[in-house]
Amino acid sequence: MTAVSPARRREVIDALRRGAVPSAGLDLFAVGLDRFTSAVGEDLDTVATGGSVFKAVRGEYGSGKTFFTRWIAERAKRANFATAEVQISENETPLHKLETVYRRLTERLTTSTFPPSALRPVVDGWFYALEEDVLATGEVAADDPDALDRAVGVLLDQRLAAVSRTAPAFAAALRGYRTASLAGDPATAEAVLAWLGGQPHVAASARRVAGVRGDLDHFAALSFLQGLLAVLRDSGHPGLLLVLDEVETLQRVRSDARDRALNALRQLIDEVHSGRFPGLYLVITGTPAFYEGPQGVQRLAPLAQRLAVDFTTDPRFDNPRAVQIRLAGFTVDSLVELGGRVRDLYADGSAASGRVRGLVDDAYLGDLARAVAGGLGGKVGVAPRLFLKKLVGDVLDRVDQYADFDPRQHYALTLSATEMTDVERNATSADAISLDL
Repeated sequence: MTAVSPARRREVIDALRRGAVPSAGLDLFAVGLDRFTSAVGEDLDTVATGGSVFKAVRGEYGSGKTFFTRWIAERAKRANFATAEVQISENETPLHKLETVYRRLTERLTTSTFPPSALRPVVDGWFYALEEDVLATGEVAADDPDALDRAVGVLLDQRLAAVSRTAPAFAAALRGYRTASLAGDPATAEAVLAWLGGQPHVAASARRVAGVRGDLDHFAALSFLQGLLAVLRDSGHPGLLLVLDEVETLQRVRSDARDRALNALRQLIDEVHSGRFPGLYLVITGTPAFYEGPQGVQRLAPLAQRLAVDFTTDPRFDNPRAVQIRLAGFTVDSLVELGGRVRDLYADGSAASGRVRGLVDDAYLGDLARAVAGGLGGKVGVAPRLFLKKLVGDVLDRVDQYADFDPRQHYALTLSATEMTDVERNATSADAISLDL
């Protein structure tokens, strides 16, 4: 395995111990994703050169959709993309309210150097780039702040001309932010930036400074996204990976809201394909029921047509370049491979490396994988999260800390309803299941 820093190893192991998908380091134990590597690279290249890409990911619960999108995000960040992962939900982020989706995007915006929300450093970096471009012309002296400010304003209008035709408030808010910042008024600058990020209920005094009114609405949200992409590009980020996760949740909303959400998704796809959003890599995730069921994509014929892909062939021959791709989910063998990578990662940072590898060998990993799957009604596909949580927290940690601990003798797997997700809980009919290994 490639050398891994202690900090990176600890971050990954700590997340798995909690039963969470790590926010970074996914390449260390990505299993079964090699077939997507080339297509994802092509998509990132397309976006980096001013194109736009839409991709729909399908998979059952536990098949690794979140892992897959975060794996793409890591690759995107290495190419200096900005990324944002937005969880679609009925109450907090309904898909039919694109102004809310845009707000969540700016709240979760991240880059390789800045955690969420990276909106402020991105905007600051953009203004710095504008200043450098102005000074590079030699027409304005660096020691003439008034002339520099006027020249930056002119260049701002030029760079955002296309956006300003449909959403002049975007450029106005940026000018207001810069004005407040240069005037030494950080509170107003922060409020204007919040408005630019789609936050509601911004103080009227701050909006007056920027010359804007009201709150962002559904239709302006798309233009603001267009403006954000322009800012990202000019501040050194060639693209934005936007993940809309768990889109299948819209199947549970009221029929009128569901229809509006499906139409909003159709609109987004059409706008991406029309070229309105150069530099956008839009990914959605959902279950097969969302794509095939009567309460999902099939409810809106134009959307179903846009996402239609033939999945009747052998999964081995799926086309990773298609608009919709599927994740096959885990088998016992792939769980063992996954467990082996995690074990080796753990062992590389352990003083008891030999004992970890010897006691938690592939045969034991197979026993643990089958036991966890058995506790979930034999549904291997929903087992990875619990499998890794038990492997790290119950087995590897004990082998590492106790010289006389042997998992085959001293550990019996117990699955409790309190530690399960709803999907995992539904896979079993018992609240607590004890399985001897």
